[in-house]
Amino acid sequence: MNVARLPGRLATTLRTAATLTRAGVVRPHRPDRVLRTGLTLLRWGATPAAGYAVAAARYPDAVAVIDDAGTLTFREVHERANAIARALAAEGVGAGDGVAIMCRNHRGFVEATVAASRLGADALLLNTGLSGPQLAEVARREDPAAIVHDEEFAGALGDAAAGRLRVAAWREPGRRGHAGHSLAAMVAEGDSSDLPPPPAGGRAIVLTSGTTGAPKGAGRSQPPSLDPAATLLSRIPLRAREPTMIAAPLFHMWGFGQFMLGTSLASTVVLRRRFDPEATLSLTARHACTALVVVPVMLQRILDLGDEVVRGYDLRRLRVVAASGSAIPRAVAARWMDVVGENLYDLYGSTEVAWATIATPDDLRAAPGTVGRPPRGTTVRIYDEAGLAVAPGRSGRVFVGNEMQFDGYTGGGGRETIDGLVGMGDVGHFDADGRLFIDGRDDDMIVSGGENVFPGEVEDLLAGHEAIAEVAVFGVEDAEFGERLAAVVVRRPGADLDADAVRRYVRRNLAGYKVPRDVEFAAELPRTATGKVLKRTLREG
Repeated sequence: MNVARLPGRLATTLRTAATLTRAGVVRPHRPDRVLRTGLTLLRWGATPAAGYAVAAARYPDAVAVIDDAGTLTFREVHERANAIARALAAEGVGAGDGVAIMCRNHRGFVEATVAASRLGADALLLNTGLSGPQLAEVARREDPAAIVHDEEFAGALGDAAAGRLRVAAWREPGRRGHAGHSLAAMVAEGDSSDLPPPPAGGRAIVLTSGTTGAPKGAGRSQPPSLDPAATLLSRIPLRAREPTMIAAPLFHMWGFGQFMLGTSLASTVVLRRRFDPEATLSLTARHACTALVVVPVMLQRILDLGDEVVRGYDLRRLRVVAASGSAIPRAVAARWMDVVGENLYDLYGSTEVAWATIATPDDLRAAPGTVGRPPRGTTVRIYDEAGLAVAPGRSGRVFVGNEMQFDGYTGGGGRETIDGLVGMGDVGHFDADGRLFIDGRDDDMIVSGGENVFPGEVEDLLAGHEAIAEVAVFGVEDAEFGERLAAVVVRRPGADLDADAVRRYVRRNLAGYKVPRDVEFAAELPRTATGKVLKRTLREG
């Protein structure tokens, strides 16, 4: 059958079915379980509530979550989420309300998200790195009915939590709690029987990074089908019922998206509250994970352990290392594949569109620095300042469209759009083979002496220097040239490197106007909880 000649919706449905079958999502089951699965999806839609209800029906005794507290089966997650949902409902939380979740990576995040979905409430994912004033501003704007949080964040949540239901998700042994309620008590004392579906499914509200201003809430309704899951599975070879280590923060769009994909795959999700590079390797090996989900700085931290340490762990079953959230330096991508294997997948996207392109290991080898090609169902175009599409090879502003586009910012407004596509805030270009390259953020580009310079190109070069562990390059004001480049460099332990050596290295490899005039050294770079470098902090410091 030539699928390409079929009507659009039918062709998409057949491709989705074929992809889900290859991934093991669709497989033979007892007729009663197939019927129960179909009815659950019909009643609940493609939501976290449906994902765990279906998995509990199909694989009740299989392990769903492994975290610092132990293991939970799919039946246990399903029933615990029911009890939490009923307890929240008894406190007045219902469909359309917001449930803020400020948790590290552990079962409490999973249970709170599924419980909110069971009620048709919106899950507001709070960045664990936000300050008290930022949290207060987010709470004022989003007005959640309840806040589920790890006890370590009780102090930062002071003003944000005032007058709201507070529920402790994780409490360190021996520490006195601040919240009057806890997920553990709700589970122990609650009714775990099934709930009726809400009148409408809740949304996930993910905050933007806030690196250039106050974090905004990007609301996204649950997709109406499994087509988005099939889109990712068509490019990234994940398989159903296999263990996945999610090291990326669950509150981030990347970590949350992989968690949601895991619900479709009925994956065993391995979590650790705090990222530790060697512990991540150990857990990945111990549980025979076939996938590891990270943000790029985690790759660097793991590689910094040294080749001998990394190769000392049995990662033969690790088929997919999926990274997103910021650019992967070329040197890091190449070294990862040299040391660990040809398993690195780089997803370029944003909170507003989820994904734009995916680079496979073959792409990263053939065209270092690429972020790959758009997957099926995603459109990526490059426009000039006048809003006209540019030819391949020419740089311009990147715009993206797919069925995962956000509903707009919860406080009002949205991103610039052209032809229904959402602006990414990046400048990039396509090569002759249709691979996308990101030249830099459009607001990071500086004009120095009349020349356009993207700091990312200089950063990528310096990241490959054997004496440099990490680097940030940015523009500062200059009386003569308008702007000039500055670099903050973190040396590798024991490295002998000075500012002149940094400048010489750039001058040997790039044009003279791309050489940073200011070079400073630091013990570490300030980063967000998701690993993005806070250049504004460096610039102001």
